[in-house]
Amino acid sequence: MSITIPAWIDGELTPVDKLEVHVRGLRHKAISVFLTRGDEVLLQRRALSKYHTPGLWANTCCTHPHWGEDPATCAIRRLNEELGIADVALSWRDTVEYRADVGGGLTEHEVVDIYVGELPKGREPKPNPSEVMDTIWRPLDGLAAEVTANPSAFTPWLAIYLRDHAPAIFGETA
Repeated sequence: MSITIPAWIDGELTPVDKLEVHVRGLRHKAISVFLTRGDEVLLQRRALSKYHTPGLWANTCCTHPHWGEDPATCAIRRLNEELGIADVALSWRDTVEYRADVGGGLTEHEVVDIYVGELPKGREPKPNPSEVMDTIWRPLDGLAAEVTANPSAFTPWLAIYLRDHAPAIFGETA
């Protein structure tokens, strides 16, 4: 089944096949979610079956809204689909844009709505193995240094978020 996502072609937002978007490096809409618990953030390790960046650690959840789908609705949907997490209040933090080579001749050129939520103690993710192979809680303090020291273990967008957008995502203490 082909999924169409919102991408810009000749300055106009247009539905385009998701794989085509990445092959052509088109600018497109995306969402990213960071769930926290105190001073920790939940990371996911992408399933080995993912068509790009398999086996790499990423933020809690990220994806592309379907054509016509509201970004906040998409964030809630994907938290449930990827991690079995529902009923978590998310707050929109910022919209950022980045471009990154994700290997295999594919490019992410995303305009990303970023959401943050707090996952209460006692609630843990139940990863969908076709999407996520592992999860881990990591202290936010020091995570950027860990990603910088071992970049091949993390997705390019996580490095960009931590390097360029952490205060907007996590507040000035990040």
